[in-house]
Amino acid sequence: MSDIEPLLTLMTRLRDPEGGCPWDLRQDFASVAPYTLEEAYEVLDAIAQGDLDGLREELGDLLFQVVFHAQMAKEQGAFDFDDVVAAITEKMIRRHPHVFADVEHADEAALRHAWEAQKQREREARGEPHAATSQMDGVARALPALVRADKLQKRAARVGFDWPDASGAVAKCQEEVAELTTAIETGDPADVAEELGDLMFAMVNAARLLGHDAEHLMRQANDKFERRFRAMEELQQHGMDMSSLSLDQQEALWLAVKQAEKETSS
Repeated sequence: MSDIEPLLTLMTRLRDPEGGCPWDLRQDFASVAPYTLEEAYEVLDAIAQGDLDGLREELGDLLFQVVFHAQMAKEQGAFDFDDVVAAITEKMIRRHPHVFADVEHADEAALRHAWEAQKQREREARGEPHAATSQMDGVARALPALVRADKLQKRAARVGFDWPDASGAVAKCQEEVAELTTAIETGDPADVAEELGDLMFAMVNAARLLGHDAEHLMRQANDKFERRFRAMEELQQHGMDMSSLSLDQQEALWLAVKQAEKETSS
């Protein structure tokens, strides 16, 4: 088995008031949180790139974040790394009775239902406020907005509040585009912002019902735009600044890049 002790010892030394690292000693949960989120995204990026060497490194960076938080909690007498490991191990055993006990489920849908029911019982056992009042409970507000929209929609779908198929969601997107157009014509910035949000939410719904993950699609779209823009820059004559080109010239470069992609893929 792997030994976590050297990493725990390293973290203890970094946070040692006598001879530790001044930067590490200044940190608290809130100040470290952005780094934790950043490292999680870097794990996702390594996976998306198919970079297993990078994934190994990024998983280590993410593990270090867990150790950092656990060390700060230990200093406050709240819990330590062993408590974190024990808690997640016990929870995973509890949530997998079909693996660790003699429970059987008819199909994957029944398995998901049992999983969610167990999570609900855990929330109630913790005495969380309004633990059993809403399907919306437990969807973290800190999630990326596209991910959270998808999860909220899936929660509503559990009780039947959902389109029968993707066509209804696509029609809703078209409706939201019309409402956005009206808001723009009216000229009320608040209405425009609201309708833009409604359109984005509707598009997540359409993606979900078409079998796609909206966050993943947005990442792909970002990557495509970045790739094409970089190619545009490479097509510039004699290193000219992009800002010196007219919009028509820039559009011509964009179309040339798209055409080159089509020819390459054909």
